[in-house]
Amino acid sequence: MSTESRTRGPAETFDYVVVGAGSAGCVLAARLSEDPSVRVALVEAGGRDTNPDIRTPYSFFKLMHTDEDWAFQSSPQPGMGGREMFWPRGRTLGGSSSINAQMWIPGHSEDYRPWAESVGDLWSWEAVEPYFRRSERWAGDPGRGGTYGTEGPLWISPPRDPDPTTARFLEACAEVGLRELTQGLGGPDHTGCAVTPLNQLRGARWSAADGYLRPAMERPNLTVFTDTQVRRVVVEDGRATGVESDRGVLAARREVVLSAGAIGSPHLLMLSGIGDVDDLRAAGISPTVELPGVGRDLQDHLTLNLIMEATVPVPLADADTPANRARFEEERLGPLTSNIAEAVAFFRSDGGPGAPDLELIWAPIPFTDHGTAAKPGFTLGVILLQPESRGRITLSAADPAGPPRIDPGYFSVDEDLRVFLSGLRFAERLFDTASLRPLVSGPMAPWPGTVDDAQLVKTVREHGDTLYHPVGTCRMGPDGDPGAVVDERLRVRGVRGLRVADASIMPTITRGHTHAPAVMIGERASDLIREAV
Repeated sequence: MSTESRTRGPAETFDYVVVGAGSAGCVLAARLSEDPSVRVALVEAGGRDTNPDIRTPYSFFKLMHTDEDWAFQSSPQPGMGGREMFWPRGRTLGGSSSINAQMWIPGHSEDYRPWAESVGDLWSWEAVEPYFRRSERWAGDPGRGGTYGTEGPLWISPPRDPDPTTARFLEACAEVGLRELTQGLGGPDHTGCAVTPLNQLRGARWSAADGYLRPAMERPNLTVFTDTQVRRVVVEDGRATGVESDRGVLAARREVVLSAGAIGSPHLLMLSGIGDVDDLRAAGISPTVELPGVGRDLQDHLTLNLIMEATVPVPLADADTPANRARFEEERLGPLTSNIAEAVAFFRSDGGPGAPDLELIWAPIPFTDHGTAAKPGFTLGVILLQPESRGRITLSAADPAGPPRIDPGYFSVDEDLRVFLSGLRFAERLFDTASLRPLVSGPMAPWPGTVDDAQLVKTVREHGDTLYHPVGTCRMGPDGDPGAVVDERLRVRGVRGLRVADASIMPTITRGHTHAPAVMIGERASDLIREAV
């Protein structure tokens, strides 16, 4: 394998060019290069994943606003008090799997029913579950972390050294009627509570780059280009023949695969003249393929944190000390092994049967504004799992170096606010249980404590935030669906030799965290691509 980051001259030719070394792109590079008869290029805009904070689970929030983060900003959001909202995305080998909170939650089997109804049984739960299992390799106590998977590339572990209050959170969930999922969160129905399954090995982060890409980089038929910004897909006579980058053209004999994520993939399509014709012309781009769905159907998980002051010691509030650093480096123990989000619960807003529409995350530390506070406290994050609101990615300019315009459309549908408020009230109940009540003394800003609905809505609009899960902007759909960007085999409509394989192809967002589904999509796509030969 060769890894290159210098500016080069004329292009060389590969069989496959994969754009984006994130959760799905690392999978594709590894799986496609298993065939020694093909040459594979993986192109990543960011650099190598050498920042030591990448390996330290607790430090994920310290990677925001660094060289490893695209650090996007949304457009002003009417539903969020007119705020422009910070959207971090990974910009290094491993992509967002190198800067996230390491949570491995594939979702509920019901998530994949609308996928199958839209494009066919290739994407039913029964069809995609084996691809989750193919990627998984479980470590630790199976009774607390799950018993799924075999010998896949991605290690999954329960928290290595959890805070004692995490067990109290699970007890509180039992008090309000939620079952503990002793078999973990990888099964078809994850309604209930559990410690968080983590992409960790012996207390350190285990990203898609660690599991898939690092072993594949030993192969002579894989070339990984870092620090290389792709400007557009080259389309000739209706076929994708390569990509133009700031190092020149990388040609593809067979296929170009965009795995640049829910922001990057539609952005590249539009820069290539593929999208809504009127929007492209308005941005100064000459249209090549009319595909109005590009960038539409943006979905994201919105969250708000309930933070309470602590009456007991909070080790994570003083985690990053020289002593804890030494313990982490020498033993892989201590608070720096914590991903902060140590346990979760999934439930329905109406209290009835069926798939959940809300999630709670337990963090044994105050977590607000994309970071932690030194003051002792505890956090319950409430997450809206199935938003009806939809947003959009559009071009802000024809310059590939400029960011796209990101409009999440939060609370553009009123029902989302109603469901979200019920989740907040549920979290208040949880803090008032016998298990958690002795641990807290009162609200910590910006959480106002128990207030009326009007004040609660004001708090949501002023302090609600992204959970970092954008999807849907190159969604799958059937023939005749004007909003569909790719078909069931992830082929971009109207362009031969071009696919998209990442979270952007999701028709609807999953009831979980999007790293695991993105890996599954990469696994599924690798088989679809190899079947096409």
